[in-house]
Amino acid sequence: MKIRLVNNGVFTLIEDINETLTPAPEGFYWIDADAEDLAQLQPLFHLHDLAVEDCLSEEEQRPKIELYEGHYFIVVNSIRFDDEEIFLRALNIFLGRHYIITVTKQKINELRSLKPILWEQEVSRPDYFLYFLIDLVVDNYFIVGDRIDTRIEQLEEHILMHTKKSHLNEIIGLRGEILWLKKMLGPQRDLIGALNKRELKLIDDQLQKYFGDIYENAVKISEAFDTYRDLMGNLREAYQSSISARANEIMRVFTAITTIFMPLTFITGIYGMNFDYIPGMHFKGGSLVLLGLMFFLGVIMLYIFRKKEWL
Repeated sequence: MKIRLVNNGVFTLIEDINETLTPAPEGFYWIDADAEDLAQLQPLFHLHDLAVEDCLSEEEQRPKIELYEGHYFIVVNSIRFDDEEIFLRALNIFLGRHYIITVTKQKINELRSLKPILWEQEVSRPDYFLYFLIDLVVDNYFIVGDRIDTRIEQLEEHILMHTKKSHLNEIIGLRGEILWLKKMLGPQRDLIGALNKRELKLIDDQLQKYFGDIYENAVKISEAFDTYRDLMGNLREAYQSSISARANEIMRVFTAITTIFMPLTFITGIYGMNFDYIPGMHFKGGSLVLLGLMFFLGVIMLYIFRKKEWL
């Protein structure tokens, strides 16, 4: 657990947590904690039992805001994409008048990226901290969306150039990740909408208007992932079409080969019959003439197929 006094974007480490129980003369306290630290923090800040239970729960938490006496409990989902799987990491936030507590079970990149923004904007209020943090989280969805879009384009190119069975597994896996993420984007969009329109005493009225800009971005993200979902459906159809076309091409080649060998098989069948007299049977060069004739027929038929673009 790290405790910092944030004043005009400048961080000062605090050793004694009891100092955070009363408002600082200037600035606010940021407590960056793990789930295990809640046992100490809950009685000090009177954190609601249900909010603490949500932080400790192993179940996936949906984005939301809960209003309790003296503080708000907010859950947002940070996103990460490693080209194979999408990860959502819950960021639990307790917002008070003179403090903000962030509780995470894994490392959240946005918390590290937030520090220079706070310094640049000279932040001295916890609600402004909340605004810049959520703005950073939402912006990261655009970055992940661009990477997903690039991945879809790569898959499409690979499928058109050389279709493999592994491509279908990638399509199904990525489409499942996108559909799962879509279910989470709705609650997160509603959460940001509540921060924009709901009457919240711990958030400055002027600041709430700025959450409207984040809400518009959240809507754009939701629409973008609708597009990605449709593109994955189109990609699966392209895969099936490519496989069908490839199978048809193979069958066409096999059919042509079979057709070419049909007259050759007919000739060898005749001369393989057990009759005492067959024309040319006792001719010395008969076998060579017959082989030449078979070769000539094969070449002629291949030429005809090429000319008619059957091969």
